[in-house]
Amino acid sequence: VCELREWRPVARRRCTDTPWLLLFFLFWAGLVFIAGYAVMAGAAERLVLGYDSFGNICGRKNTPVKGAPLSGQDMTNKKYVFFLNSCSLEMQSLKISAVSLCVSSCPQEQLNSLEDLQSFARNNGSCLCVYNLNISSYTLNPKAAELCPSLPVPPSKSFPLFNRCVPQNPECYSKYASVLISMVNEMDVFHRILSGILAGRDTVIGLGFLALAFSFILVLAFRFIRTLLVHTLIALVVFGLLFVSGVLWWLYYDYKNDPSTELETEKENVKFLLGYAVFSTIVTVVLLSLILVLRKRLQFTVQLFRIVGKIIGRIPFLLFQPLWTFLILIVFWVFWVAVLLSLGTAGTAQTTSGGQVEYRALSGISYMAWYHFAGLIWTSEFILACQQMTIAGAVVTCYFNRNKNSPPPHPVLSSISVLVCYHLGTAVKGSFLITILRIPRLVLLYLYNILKQKESACAKCLFKCCFCWFWCQESCLRYFNQHAYTTTAINGTNFCTSAKDVVFILAKNSDKLASISCFGDFILFLGKVFVVCFTVFGGLMAFNYHRELQAWVVPLLLAGFFAYLMSHSFLSVFEVTGDAMFVCFAVDMETNDGSAEKPYFVDQELLTFVSQSNKLTEGQKHRSMRPFQDNEDGTELQPMV
Repeated sequence: VCELREWRPVARRRCTDTPWLLLFFLFWAGLVFIAGYAVMAGAAERLVLGYDSFGNICGRKNTPVKGAPLSGQDMTNKKYVFFLNSCSLEMQSLKISAVSLCVSSCPQEQLNSLEDLQSFARNNGSCLCVYNLNISSYTLNPKAAELCPSLPVPPSKSFPLFNRCVPQNPECYSKYASVLISMVNEMDVFHRILSGILAGRDTVIGLGFLALAFSFILVLAFRFIRTLLVHTLIALVVFGLLFVSGVLWWLYYDYKNDPSTELETEKENVKFLLGYAVFSTIVTVVLLSLILVLRKRLQFTVQLFRIVGKIIGRIPFLLFQPLWTFLILIVFWVFWVAVLLSLGTAGTAQTTSGGQVEYRALSGISYMAWYHFAGLIWTSEFILACQQMTIAGAVVTCYFNRNKNSPPPHPVLSSISVLVCYHLGTAVKGSFLITILRIPRLVLLYLYNILKQKESACAKCLFKCCFCWFWCQESCLRYFNQHAYTTTAINGTNFCTSAKDVVFILAKNSDKLASISCFGDFILFLGKVFVVCFTVFGGLMAFNYHRELQAWVVPLLLAGFFAYLMSHSFLSVFEVTGDAMFVCFAVDMETNDGSAEKPYFVDQELLTFVSQSNKLTEGQKHRSMRPFQDNEDGTELQPMV
């Protein structure tokens, strides 16, 4: 084993992992190019609002398309798509071949003649014939039968997805639905995801704010934690797990026995509900077993969080630090979704016979979408890594300070300045490693969806084993990344050197720190489970009231993913503070001996807590712990000003 480096917080630093920072800038240059390309070539409003056969987007003003005389119209008050022959639709190349128009309202009653169409247009202001036919000419123009809808026009109502006028006549509805089912079922996964996001965008935003509220409440609760609060949290987690599992199984049974389930997206809802229910049940059983085994260490957990709370009390702005992280994540996610929607509608307008307009998809869009998705993972992980390094740097600054009654000024701002000036490359490298482990999981998931009809039971088991292996690798890497960031904050070394040093120091002190850190992280994990459980439950209740052809599996997954990221972002204040504190403690024990020449930096309360919790060996117990003195022996981390 190599000799351990000298551990000392340094005041003079140098930039670490600069090539990785340059690589990240180049990667983001690609993201900016894709965003610009998507904005120029895409039209997300087509997917959101719907469009007619002449290149007009319903519900907004439009620009003319060359060769299409009926394009470029103001459709601000015409928000619904109406098909002229809704009772005899045909689909060609994933597109409905019938002529479609933007109308202000769908006909609520059956219209049997051209006079009825004329009367409906005059009374409701909704013209159901082609735009170049005046209302007064409905009964006079000899071509009115070709320019107006097929008679009789069945009553219809607006469709909640894509703003379509859906006929209510049973015979017409069955034909209309069969064509729509074929169109949706043959859409690729990319466009289904877009449709799912759009269908539940308002609900996902509401669930995001719900997760934010739960996360903030938990942060305040952990700051002033008491034994009763730990019992309350565990009781809520147990109740949430059992309740959400029960609701998932009930919804699965309800959807499975619903005779109206015809769309592939609805069938996918049923499959994913089963997957949610099984996964939730397994998680419930595992967590309940762990809670039962570890129930005797609750008082120990309270003492741990009191010590962490004392450190946060010295740096109160740490509690507000996740807010700017959350705001940055929200801004980035909004940007990411907007670009994704624009990519999904990127295409060139081409005129056809009769002055109609078709949009031809551009080549290479799917590759851009995968690149864009990798950007979501890498950038999100980078933002969270910056938060971890900021918290770790502030904790290190206060720990390696002799006078505990006079903490350094502005430790959070000092840590941010050190991060921005020197260690952004280290955060980039750590987040990149997480991304590299996530991408194979996504590729396996993609292959699994493609081959699920042909695979054998052995192949299915192999896929699941690979998923589990990558998940375990990612969890371990996250753990070491967090400690490597703390080591970088102490020594100012690059990522690889910091990772090597922290593995060495943790291996020497594993008997002291393993149980403490793991049990504290377990309680914080229960807090994250609490946020995700109640957010997903709110999503289940919200989406259950909107069953009309909505692919709500994707929005629910997004809501759960965002809820976990938010809770992780907020609760990581305690997690990173505790882990950084124990790394500093291990370094302190390694480099000092409590003598007058090398006094400890640790305070008496933390040392007593670790000694009682882990029953230090006799040799460690004989170490003398001298009271702290306001001397200048040893090296301190000087905050940047």
